[in-house]
Amino acid sequence: MRKTKEVLRLRFELGLGLRQIARSCSLGLGTVHEYLERAKTAGISWPLPEGWDEAKLESALFEGAQPRPADSDKVAPDFAAIHEQKQRHRHVTMQLLWEEYKAANPEGYGYSRFCELYQRWRNHLDVVLRQEHKPGEKMFVDWAGSTIPIHDAQGGPLQAGHLFVAVLGVSSYTYAEATSDEQLTNWIGAHVHAFEFYQGVPALVIPDNTKTGVIKACRYDPDLNPTYQELATHYNVGVLPARPYRPRDKAKVESGVQIVERWIIAALRHHQFFSLGEVNGEIRGLLGKLNARPFRKREGSRSSLFEAIDRPALRPLPMERFDLSEWSRARVNIDYHIAFDTNFYSVPYQLVHEMVDVRSTPTTVEILHKGQRVASHLRGHGHGDAITIVEHRPKSHQAHLEWTPSRLVHWAQSVGPHTARLIARILEDKPHPEMGYRGCLGVMRLAKQYSPARMEAAAERALLTGACRYQSVKSILKNSLDTLPVGTDTSTPTPSSHAYVRGSEYFK
Repeated sequence: MRKTKEVLRLRFELGLGLRQIARSCSLGLGTVHEYLERAKTAGISWPLPEGWDEAKLESALFEGAQPRPADSDKVAPDFAAIHEQKQRHRHVTMQLLWEEYKAANPEGYGYSRFCELYQRWRNHLDVVLRQEHKPGEKMFVDWAGSTIPIHDAQGGPLQAGHLFVAVLGVSSYTYAEATSDEQLTNWIGAHVHAFEFYQGVPALVIPDNTKTGVIKACRYDPDLNPTYQELATHYNVGVLPARPYRPRDKAKVESGVQIVERWIIAALRHHQFFSLGEVNGEIRGLLGKLNARPFRKREGSRSSLFEAIDRPALRPLPMERFDLSEWSRARVNIDYHIAFDTNFYSVPYQLVHEMVDVRSTPTTVEILHKGQRVASHLRGHGHGDAITIVEHRPKSHQAHLEWTPSRLVHWAQSVGPHTARLIARILEDKPHPEMGYRGCLGVMRLAKQYSPARMEAAAERALLTGACRYQSVKSILKNSLDTLPVGTDTSTPTPSSHAYVRGSEYFK
């Protein structure tokens, strides 16, 4: 349902086309069309009415939905993969490729038709669509292939400064930043810095299929990293990954990377840096010069075009900066906790055995079930710690944990001093006080059946005889031994003589 919401948002709020929405949401074109048709039929737009959750939206869109009939057409060959195989392996023949296709699709095309379709597809390879960019519409992003060496002041090994590059579509206004690596934290952080550098947000971000941005690269159905998708939602932008092995989809940033490598990396080749801060300080100065350089074949510069065309068209930045988060999934254990990052976090006990989504930031851990937040914790930094909210426990567990040794003794004092001593004795006789809780609770139950006076007398007798157990106190009360004087011997006397009792003379 999260993708259904995203389809509605991109269509009704951003006005994107079906193909753009399909690629941004990692959905098929037919699926996007179906979602929008169902929304139109149900009279649903964006934003959703207040109080609508994922279950209500699913019910409104898919109530009584019928499965689609299976497609009976022949499966089209993946000509891009076929072309790549022919380029990589010079000994591969069309006959071999067709046999592999036919083995996977027995009802597919014959050999002659297969070759004809491939040749027709190949004839269009050199046809290039000239991209027409709209002001403030697209920001192209990528990592530069070259890096900047960073020295260790203590003589350690060299570190590589990886260069993130962003370019706007119309003005080609360029942003660059050096990071310690190309992992998710730096990928997201560089996007945030780029938006702040431009002082606005474009409608679309066009990334490459880097693993930090796209979990599953696919020509037709790419799947975005959840954190990257959350960044897009926070800044109200659409993410439209370039097709795999199609650098022309992001030609702007390909050119931008080349320019940055020539005018920034090459210009810094004689510098020796000892930190990322030094590198980025020099990059900022060179960026100003790069963006101010006049164009060779037209008037103006990147800076002048940005101020005149792109900047007025950019959307304003949100009030709050994006809080970097990471997403993962976990199953709720039988103790209504999930394991995350060496610690344990509680959720409502009703979700035991359920799969949940975990959204973590450097300071918080949020747990969501079917799109609804069910728990939020401060992030623990220990190892093996259990972070628990009391309300997540069942009522019986809450009641059990409310009893502590001091509380039990305090209750016993309200009955009398002998009962208080008895409770303290039961707790002291156990290796751990909690092992005596059940016995103490049993004594408490007896106090509901018998008067305080009888409880005091029974506790006194139990202390004198050393029978400081729940069963012993229960037996004293049940047999009314508490009504006898404390000094009375209640044991049965042993006869001094008996036919079967040996005398002392026997043992001499």
